[in-house]
Amino acid sequence: MAGLVLARRLALAGRRVTILEASSRLGGQLAPQQIAGVELDAAAESFATRGGGVAALLAELGLDADVVSPEPGTAWVQRTRGGAVPLPAAGLLGIPGDLRAADVERAVGRRGVLRARLDGLLPASVGAGASTVGDLVAARMGRAVLDTLVAPVARGVYSRDARDLPLDVAAPGLLAALTEHGSLAAAVRALRVSAPAGSLVAGLRGGMFRLAEALAADCARLGVEVETGVRVDELPPGAVLAAPRAGDVPAREVTLVTLVLEAPELDGAPRGSGLLVAPGAPVAARALTHLTAKWVWIADALPGRHALRLSYDAPPTAPIATALADAAVMFGVRLPEPVDATVLTWSRAAPDTAGPNQVGESASGVGLASVIPHAESVAAALLNDSRPAGVRGRMEP
Repeated sequence: MAGLVLARRLALAGRRVTILEASSRLGGQLAPQQIAGVELDAAAESFATRGGGVAALLAELGLDADVVSPEPGTAWVQRTRGGAVPLPAAGLLGIPGDLRAADVERAVGRRGVLRARLDGLLPASVGAGASTVGDLVAARMGRAVLDTLVAPVARGVYSRDARDLPLDVAAPGLLAALTEHGSLAAAVRALRVSAPAGSLVAGLRGGMFRLAEALAADCARLGVEVETGVRVDELPPGAVLAAPRAGDVPAREVTLVTLVLEAPELDGAPRGSGLLVAPGAPVAARALTHLTAKWVWIADALPGRHALRLSYDAPPTAPIATALADAAVMFGVRLPEPVDATVLTWSRAAPDTAGPNQVGESASGVGLASVIPHAESVAAALLNDSRPAGVRGRMEP
């Protein structure tokens, strides 16, 4: 996706561009899959609305009329013990903003909430030196909030351990708000109030893969040359790398299992849009998305059926059977055999020390809301650089 965005922007400015792609298709993790007679996203099915960069690109490509918001309703968390509970409503990254709310005590227990309420008594300097979300939450609110509420969000949304998730990536402004308001809960409330109204995520009717298709089509219109199935052994001066550098931090694998079921037990969306999973919970999945409960367009495409998607950090030995068993535990009901199912494993770029001419997840961070603006900024820097391409810094593969 980053390479497509960059190529299009350069081509719009009149530059000659060639894309060299190792696989047989463009778009990376924005890809379609066929299941139960319909076309759904094979990987990314939504985007974070922060910053507005993704929405702006969709508008440029004429897709803005098809941007949709998820159905209202909270996500749930599968706890290590005690089953599933809704994530507290007034929160940020799982960090509760109201420590007296009943849903917080229900999630972390009486002892956990009493420890968390020390946040309001501690000086603002406690945790002010933290660099990661997990370290800050542990210092201010304790392990129960960290393990039960924040760790599942970090793992399910960012594919990172909470103690390895940088604050400046996941929650810019949180430390400043802590200093200003005196407690982490107050900082969360302040950031939520200042955030633009509307959902934190959005999708595209018909599938997010339509964005990749539209970008590829526009690149073709602009004369961008594309070669697929190509291995690049050495990068020439001035080339932009839209992939992790060979030999650097190993990529992480994520396996996605999509199930389509005829299960009236799920008609009432008993777990909202889905569940995130706390470390040590009695399921192998790290998250479950109830696709037909989250997106009206998917429910319309699968009348009378339910689509679930479960994600795994490592491919299960029997992925479909494992996913069905995990879903039954997470929903608390017996589920029938699926009408159809797919299993796909994706390689996700690990965070890296990127060169100046590098785009993609390893350079920008996870998610379209990070990938697209970063690619746009690199394109702008290249267009503003008046030096010949051959004298720019060389990047080793």
